Amino acid sequence: MTVDASPQRETHAFQAEINQLLSLVINSLYSHKEIFLRELVSNASDALDRLRFRAITEPELLADAPELELRIIPDAEKNTLTIEDTGVGMSHDELVKNLGTIAHSGSREFIQAMTQRGQKDMQLIGQFGVGFYSAYLVADRVEVISRAAGKDSQAWKWTSEAHGTFTVEPAERAARGTSVILHLKEDQKEFLDEWRVRSLITQYSDYVGHPIKLQVTKTTGTGDDAKTESALEVVNKASALWQRAKSDITEEQYQEFYKHLTHDWEKPLAWTHFKADGNQQFTGLLFLPKNPPFDLNAQQQRGVRLFVKRVFIMDRCEELVPQWLRFVRGVIDSDDLPLNVSRELLQDSQVVRAIRKHVVKKSLDLLEKLAKDKPEDYTTFWKAFGTVLKEALATEAEHKDKVGGLLRYESSRDEGLTSLADYVSRMKEGQEALYYIYGESRKAVEDSPHLEALKQRGYEVLFMTDPVDEWAAQGLREFQGKPLVSALQADLKLQSTDEQKKEHEEKSEGLKGLTSRMKDVLQDSVREVRVSDRLTDSPVCLVVPEGGSPAYLERLLQQRGKGMPRVKRILEVNPKHPVIEHLKTLHAQDPAQAQVAEWIELLHDQALLTEGSTISDPNRFARRLTTLLTQVAGQAVKAPMPDAPKPEAPAQAAS
Repeated sequence: MTVDASPQRETHAFQAEINQLLSLVINSLYSHKEIFLRELVSNASDALDRLRFRAITEPELLADAPELELRIIPDAEKNTLTIEDTGVGMSHDELVKNLGTIAHSGSREFIQAMTQRGQKDMQLIGQFGVGFYSAYLVADRVEVISRAAGKDSQAWKWTSEAHGTFTVEPAERAARGTSVILHLKEDQKEFLDEWRVRSLITQYSDYVGHPIKLQVTKTTGTGDDAKTESALEVVNKASALWQRAKSDITEEQYQEFYKHLTHDWEKPLAWTHFKADGNQQFTGLLFLPKNPPFDLNAQQQRGVRLFVKRVFIMDRCEELVPQWLRFVRGVIDSDDLPLNVSRELLQDSQVVRAIRKHVVKKSLDLLEKLAKDKPEDYTTFWKAFGTVLKEALATEAEHKDKVGGLLRYESSRDEGLTSLADYVSRMKEGQEALYYIYGESRKAVEDSPHLEALKQRGYEVLFMTDPVDEWAAQGLREFQGKPLVSALQADLKLQSTDEQKKEHEEKSEGLKGLTSRMKDVLQDSVREVRVSDRLTDSPVCLVVPEGGSPAYLERLLQQRGKGMPRVKRILEVNPKHPVIEHLKTLHAQDPAQAQVAEWIELLHDQALLTEGSTISDPNRFARRLTTLLTQVAGQAVKAPMPDAPKPEAPAQAAS
């Protein structure tokens, strides 16, 4: 404590209860016990990198053992797992300082020293000085035997059970380097299993730039000649393909790496390999799969794998790759990506946002190139992942122009898929919008009465049949300056001549009595009844007012337990249809007769079916339809069709 000149003000140093702090670091920092192996391998890799860097000016440091490698040795008899390296090693004072001071990082201190000397290109993994303590996730006692590189260096042994104290004593070690010996807890013996250790190395440390050798047990011979012996076997690739120059990598090597990374037996459709320099340094290698992976829509799907200095961090990083690109596979490897202390989570920062922006751009550029250069392959991609890509239009509007150019839909023009750009190039003179209809399938929408006026004008209509399409269309809104308009909406704003407008007004006036009666009969079901300018062959249809949702979307939301109040539709009637003309005559004869109301309700049910909605009382609909058919059949019996002319008898053959 120090006391300032003023007696009221004192300065104190923070006090730490070491046992509690160490327990917090060990038990609260990491979410998975298996992380310990990644952390200890990373520390060993840093020790090798530091030695390699120093050996540039001090080659004698490599005299006793020129190999730079890591070794992992399980020993079931002693219940120990040893991680050792032939790196720079530690002296007595470095052991005390580096392992006895929580959050002290020897790697960080080395980088700072090199930076002060003008060397800024060192890439070491350790940052926080706490990775070593992850050993206590699986061990109740840890021994570290280390010998610093250099002539006549003494080896030292550091031991602790993480109860607040540690011991340091002289030890024997033939060559430089460090051995971390974990005395495993009784319930952590799984980490003595060769397969388990091998799989963790493959998952987390496969691309560490030094060979990782695992001691394995091999049996040779059979019967009495069988012989079991231990040997060290390299279990990591040690070479990160994405760190190599593109010119040095063949197409086959890219494909083999993709298969190794994803376990997908199919070749990827395309890939992009890039490196960003400047304020943020990172490398990326992204692939487009041919088929959807089984976990495409899973909560923990594997997408782009995140590495920091070639050490695996996580499989799923939404901070770098948005959900609507979850089909992309590959790796991002950064030198300076901000992680939390456990290196299991990304911290939001300008660096993260810059990398995300770059990943999105590269992914969209790759899709554009595939669509342009290999349209058949792009069609394969679209059928597999188009629904996912469309999510971008509903979630990230800033990418709508690029994503809009990648959309593909079936249309009324022809079979197969078309792009919006091709649609625009085929638009009729005077056509002001791109028209689409939303429904369950092409079969369900291509003969919809809502399309009759559009077809009559020769306008192409896009068939949107994915559940996400309605949100996608609302997010896109327009393409190349042309608005997207749903054929289901109430106001199509179709161009009409003055003569057509005048005729429409006259028809509306002539049907005013009938439409008023229809509104009274259907007042609980529809918002408005009006004369249509879109129908040519059908008697009626229901259209969606502003703020309403198509019937197919309402049904989907109800099925998923997210139902919304149904917005009343507008019923449009075709004044030229015989049914409407006859109904108008009946209504004029006796507006109150029950038969008119029955037929009005029957027409409304018909309109519900054609828009894809369900009928509230199907039994009543069936009874009304039966009654109508009975009447029509009865009339047909009273006035039978004239008999068809009898065929002439064949002429007899000449005798």
